[in-house]
Amino acid sequence: MLPWLSRNTEKQIVWQALLPQDNFSLIIGVSLRLTAALVIASLIMAVAGPHIPEHTVQRSGQGAEVIILLDRSRSMDQPFARRHTFRLSTKMNFKESKRSVARYYLTEFVSSRPDDRFGYIFFSEQATGILPLTYSKETTLATIEAGGLGRGLTKTDISVALKKAGEMFEGEVYRGSRIVLLISDGGQILSSEQEQRISQLLRDNNLTLYWIYLRSVNGMTLEEMPGESVLWQGAPERQLHLFFKSLDVPYQAFEAGSLEEFAQAMENINQQHYQTLLLEQKMPRESLADYFLWVALLGLLLLTASQIYTWYGVSRAYRTPRH
Repeated sequence: MLPWLSRNTEKQIVWQALLPQDNFSLIIGVSLRLTAALVIASLIMAVAGPHIPEHTVQRSGQGAEVIILLDRSRSMDQPFARRHTFRLSTKMNFKESKRSVARYYLTEFVSSRPDDRFGYIFFSEQATGILPLTYSKETTLATIEAGGLGRGLTKTDISVALKKAGEMFEGEVYRGSRIVLLISDGGQILSSEQEQRISQLLRDNNLTLYWIYLRSVNGMTLEEMPGESVLWQGAPERQLHLFFKSLDVPYQAFEAGSLEEFAQAMENINQQHYQTLLLEQKMPRESLADYFLWVALLGLLLLTASQIYTWYGVSRAYRTPRH
């Protein structure tokens, strides 16, 4: 209201009727007062800190929800089994540990899937949910990178990792394809109670299970081969593989004994799961103060221009010679 309360006392007219009726000047005067009022209102609004609060929006994409289970046992610090010719051999070689190889290809996998939602679990004797399901690629990649630090632990318990993965999906809204990606170089003979619990969690949450089995130097495969050692037939890895095959959920195992085989396994998984997925994207708080400041700035520029023009007109009138 300040522009409307101000009064111009510089003009002193004996009789107002002597002034000509100038509607254009009247319109300009009202417009300048409206502009001044708008500038003051905009500054007040900017100081008040207007903003759009943090909110969640839904959009559709092509991808899946993936929980990565990475073995942190001491055997994962051992060198990868065999060296093969590979296109990325300048960056990686057979001296890399199994965990380093897994970290490298997981980084490639996550980077190539922009719409996926990832969770991350480390496991040895206990399973630790390092990262809950998130759409943030930066957070996921940083978690994978941190997984390559330190040394592995002694024992491995895959059952606790699988139960932890199933529990991470419990209570979540079903949005599309769900994957549990197990990366390990060992197996485990499960009790009937463990088998029942894992089977229930995988089935109730509509999970697809993939196992990338990192073969050791002895070359044992998950499937029986002619002429193999009798000692391999009851190995924990095979017992676990048979259990996974008996589950009433989609399951596929990939045996990786070289960089080529690991890369191919990741590529196969990458190509199989591009289904329509409902994504929830959290939008951060957005300040609106800048918009009001821009309005105030434009209004001030207009008012400043009018004052300069007024000063110029008055100065020119005084300099005009009188006859």
